[in-house]
Amino acid sequence: MNKNTYLNVLVTVILIAMAVICFVFVSALDQLRFAMEDMNRSMKNIESRLAGLRAVSGNPPAAAEDGGSAGADVANRQYYDRNADQGGRLIMAFGADVGNMNMLITNDAYVSEIWAKTMDSLAERDYADDGSGELKPMLAESWTISPDKLKYRIRLRRGILWHDFKDPVTGKEWKNREVTAHDFKFYLDVVKNEDVDCAPLRGYLKDIDRIDIINDYEFEVIWSKPYFLAEDISLGLIPLPRHLYHAYGGPFDGRKFNDDHERNRMIVGCGTYRFDKWEKGRRIVLRRFDNYYGRNLGIMPPIETIAFDIIQHPNTRLQALLSNELDLDSLSADQWVNRTGTAEFRKDGSLEKLQYPSSMYSYIGLNQRNELFRDKRVRQALSHLVNREKILKDVFFNLAEMVSGPFPKTSASYDRSIKPYSFDIEKAKLLLAEAGWKDTDGDGILDRDGKPFRFTLIYPNVSVSNQKMLPIIKEDMAKAGIQMDLLGIEWSVLVQRLEKKQFDACTLAWTGTLKPDPYQLWHSSLAKVNASSNHIAFENPKADELIEKIRLCFDPAERNRLYHEFHRLIHDEEPYLFLFAPHSLVAVNKRYHNRRVFRDGLKTNILWVERDRQLQVPGY
Repeated sequence: MNKNTYLNVLVTVILIAMAVICFVFVSALDQLRFAMEDMNRSMKNIESRLAGLRAVSGNPPAAAEDGGSAGADVANRQYYDRNADQGGRLIMAFGADVGNMNMLITNDAYVSEIWAKTMDSLAERDYADDGSGELKPMLAESWTISPDKLKYRIRLRRGILWHDFKDPVTGKEWKNREVTAHDFKFYLDVVKNEDVDCAPLRGYLKDIDRIDIINDYEFEVIWSKPYFLAEDISLGLIPLPRHLYHAYGGPFDGRKFNDDHERNRMIVGCGTYRFDKWEKGRRIVLRRFDNYYGRNLGIMPPIETIAFDIIQHPNTRLQALLSNELDLDSLSADQWVNRTGTAEFRKDGSLEKLQYPSSMYSYIGLNQRNELFRDKRVRQALSHLVNREKILKDVFFNLAEMVSGPFPKTSASYDRSIKPYSFDIEKAKLLLAEAGWKDTDGDGILDRDGKPFRFTLIYPNVSVSNQKMLPIIKEDMAKAGIQMDLLGIEWSVLVQRLEKKQFDACTLAWTGTLKPDPYQLWHSSLAKVNASSNHIAFENPKADELIEKIRLCFDPAERNRLYHEFHRLIHDEEPYLFLFAPHSLVAVNKRYHNRRVFRDGLKTNILWVERDRQLQVPGY
């Protein structure tokens, strides 16, 4: 073997040896890396289970200093009691049953309340916020807003799960399905589908041009034009479970969505509670969702089961409170004053009364399709025939405030310089005479062109305050020659008549917001739309102009000026006879801890009960 050959062999041997050593070394590193990854996965699994155990035992995980999931930013975590015992029940009451559980096609406050507990939005405001603060993350992990406020790029948290369910039509079982950006696009597409019966909701989202999907966890909400509530609405969006509502081949069918009765008897959400059972006319039950993403963020509600009992009559509900069958309910003013002197409401009793301002206002709505109400002098006259001071004293026991316009009295949008119409029968008669109404045949009822001034007012038949208030108004109307007949009807029937605008007058209430948009209630474009919130078919070009200006105004001071101008216009037109902002009057069982009243009321998701005082929903 010559020298060169020897060197070549030696080099080859050395290279082979080095390759073997490197292979062994790299393999060892890989084994070490895999072992470390396995250990990390095991640790994360252990930490996750420990977090779950801490949540169950009432000790949510502390905020992580390194920005981990336990310390991620989330709305209103500070109000949850870290030492709360887990479990127990909370039973509340609905005054009527619901028609179905699909909030998109059901303009029903009860259904909205259930969805609020079963479905989370992208973000929320602080419970104590006055409307001027920043939105805080919920389903969204983060977001950015373009300078022109037309584009909102949103990044979702990972690991948000839909509630498990069995499809009532196909029988297919769905488990551990993750919420993605596609579910938000599906929600918008459904709402904007003209075949879907959701005109009230569509009005708020009409200026969203589209949602663009970037990937499963990121999407952009694109607006077609500026809107002062664009941020609130974009970050208030919820997902919609396509696997429930489009569980069939072919394109989405809006009419099928409306009439999908089996699926519309249930709710599939991603929020704190999952829909469990609906016993028609008796009870709706929600159970805490064990896989709720908020468990590891410190916002898991302590109460395990929430039930809504269907109890129509307020006095029956009060008796249920006193007998411990209900845990929380609203009280009428009469009950607050005259029915709470029992031992249960004393200092050492079992029930506590809570009173706070309400963002609600009540009204009598006059259907503008009825020729009786087309002259604003007539509408003003009718308002002069409402003895608000007497009703405030005798019906509401001064536990309300008189209102004069279409915004919550708790909001800066309400112009307090505008006073309600005075009770003045003679002035009402003069206005009616100016409008051509006289008693030509001496029967005590005004008439014009041979037609008597007679109309029917419909109202929810279980409302005790209406049963006391409306006869007072009816009697004073008669003094001016107007016959107002009263018809109390069941809630679901009343809603149907409102949606079809098949009534003369109605008495109802709206709950407003701190930054209201008058569009849905007052814009002319919705006057002829069935199921819109403009159920009185109000049309006014000047009102439309002000509404459009409000929607484009981002300056709070200027927007308040426009609100006040709109308030004055509606007060002058008086298509509603504005009545009262009743105080919120609530009774709650004292076994619940963390009874905190915020700007918009008591928050049930932070309540908890000591383990040895917990009760269960009967039969569950």
